[in-house]
Amino acid sequence: MTTGKLNGKTVVITGAAQGIGKAYADRLAQEGAQVVLVDLKAEPLAAAVEDLRSKGHQAEGKVLDVSNEQDVKRVGQELGQAFPRIHGLINNAAVFSTIQLKPFWEIDSAEWDKVMAVNVKGPWMLVGALLPYLRAAEAASVVNIGSDAVWMGKDGYMHYVASKAAVYGMTHAMARELGGDNIRVNTLSPGFTETNVPRATFTQEQLNGIMKSQSLKRIADTDDIVGVASFLISDESRWITGQTLHTTGGLLFR
Repeated sequence: MTTGKLNGKTVVITGAAQGIGKAYADRLAQEGAQVVLVDLKAEPLAAAVEDLRSKGHQAEGKVLDVSNEQDVKRVGQELGQAFPRIHGLINNAAVFSTIQLKPFWEIDSAEWDKVMAVNVKGPWMLVGALLPYLRAAEAASVVNIGSDAVWMGKDGYMHYVASKAAVYGMTHAMARELGGDNIRVNTLSPGFTETNVPRATFTQEQLNGIMKSQSLKRIADTDDIVGVASFLISDESRWITGQTLHTTGGLLFR
């Protein structure tokens, strides 16, 4: 059921063809937003858009490699022509589920560069490309997706951990520089969240350790996360910027 909390808002979500990105798009559409799903994979993206439209939601799709500068500029211009005011952006696209766990000294430079290009450079470039349209909205909200793997210092994928650590710093700097435009920038920082996307980034041993460290003794799913994203995009969070909201079930590092 549409609540109308986001009526009249246009929100762009990257990495939205599946998993938690698709769940963000679904929730925001339920709240009344016009959602633009962005993803590298054309076929799953088309299916995700069609699924939302079949539910009566306003949804568009754009194929985009967020690590490609020219692609980002092109899609940014196309989005600006279609939606002169963009009220929200969720930078969710990331290299994560396909990472093979290995010690940091075995990560080659090409893999390191790819993770950094998608997870750090991509959000930076996309905010820049959409900035005129975020400014035109007069009260826009950018949500960068972090990861509490940073605070855990999880072993086996140091390039991912380092990339998400950079996201926190980027959020703080963006919030400071864009505050004069009434553009808010925050980080949503999930812990382990179960989705329909297969992943090699967690072993059963790691999951057992997370469960022991969480205050709430269950594995999160996307329904536990998407309401926070909706809150950060909505006017209900209009006095929150430069902050990190941890959606981890009370993960305590011990």
